[in-house]
Parts: sequence; structure tokens; C-alpha cells
Amino acid sequence: MHNDILLDVKDVRVYYGKVEALKGVSMKLEEGRVIALVGNNGAGKTTVLRTISGLKRATSGEIWFGGQRIDRASPQEIVGLGVAHVPEGRRVFPYMTVYENLKMGAYTRKGTQLKKDLDRVYDYFPRLKERTRQQAGKLSGGEQQMLAIGRALMTGARLIMMDEPSMGLSPVMVSTIGKVIGDINQEEGVSIVLVEQNTRVALKVSQRAYILEKGRITLEGDSNDLINDERVKQAYLGA
Repeated sequence: MHNDILLDVKDVRVYYGKVEALKGVSMKLEEGRVIALVGNNGAGKTTVLRTISGLKRATSGEIWFGGQRIDRASPQEIVGLGVAHVPEGRRVFPYMTVYENLKMGAYTRKGTQLKKDLDRVYDYFPRLKERTRQQAGKLSGGEQQMLAIGRALMTGARLIMMDEPSMGLSPVMVSTIGKVIGDINQEEGVSIVLVEQNTRVALKVSQRAYILEKGRITLEGDSNDLINDERVKQAYLGA
């Protein structure tokens, strides 16, 4: 079955001052799928996410989401359309409780869905339920990452973009987060763009992947194929 294209990034260029950070990046995400964006530090992965979520303006090119052009929309409008961004470094509200942080995720939403969504987040992350009244700043790194993902789920987003969710976590926590990303995609039908330094995790969780080098997509394809690609093995899988 061919799904509808939910996100379509077309030949996007982005500058920081005189430096061209993205040099004509194009990528597509079908509804209900996971794509991974893989590359070394400084390749432009975070810039791609920031540009999609409206935090950075594209100099040229177009970004379409759900059939609407969004590259001139404000970050608030883009969130309202159903795009959630889990930034690198987690960025939880440290002095608010776990519960308050999760509620912040749902601030644009009305109605009684809140309790149901909260229960769903606690199903994915039982540890958060145990710590519901605890200040977020006192959680471990892994728990803060769970909270950041949970907060994005609370927005009711159709698309969640995650920037380096496994960064700085223990191997056990990395595999937990990887499993949850897969579950959220499978069970909720939420589409995901995953930026991940841990290439093995990224290719396991996603169906399709794009390799970004110095602001350009140099390789793309099915994740299963790329795991076995000699170039990817050499450059990113330490083979």
C-alpha cells in the first residue's frame, strides 16, 4: 500500500549568515512511517528539523505538510497543524513536575482527551507515572528523555521530530527509547522523523533513511538496505 505523503521537503537551502548549512535538501515522509536522518556532527541534521518546525527560515525551497505549504508559517502555526519537535538536550521545564510538563504538551488542545492521553503516556513510560509529582529537573537523563517524548505525544501530533533521543543515555535506556519510538509509530500511527547519532538504532527503528553530509543528502534508501551498504557500514557503523 502506498501511503500519502505527509511531509515533503523540496530543495531546501538554509544559510547562517554567509554559511550555507543546507544545500538543497529534499526528503519525503509517508503518513504513518518513520524516516531516519543520519550524519556526523555538523552535517545539518538539527538545521533540517529546525527549518521544518519554523524555528529557522529556509532561504529557498519549499516544505509541505499534510498538503499545506508551511515554510513561511510561524512555529506556533506549525505546532497547531500537528508537528511536534523533541529538541536535542531534552529541554524539559526543570522546576515543574512531570505531570505539569506533560500538561504543557497539551496546552493547545481542548476537551476531555487529556486524561486518556496522559494514561497512554504512562503506559509507554511507567517510570513517569511513578514520578508524576517529582520535579523534572531531578529526573535522570533517560527519564527526562521519556518526559520530552511524552510531552510531544500529548500535543496530539501527526508528526513527531526527535533530535538525538539516545544521546548520553545508557545502552539499556537507548534500547528502551528505541522500542518506544517503534511502538508509538506502530500503535498510534504517528509519523516520525528521527535524527540520531546512533546509526544502528536509527536504521533499526526507521523504514527509510537519508544520509546527510555537509548539508547535502548523499544517500537515501530503505533502512534495511542501508544497514548492509558497505559505505554506510564503513562511515557510520564502525565496520
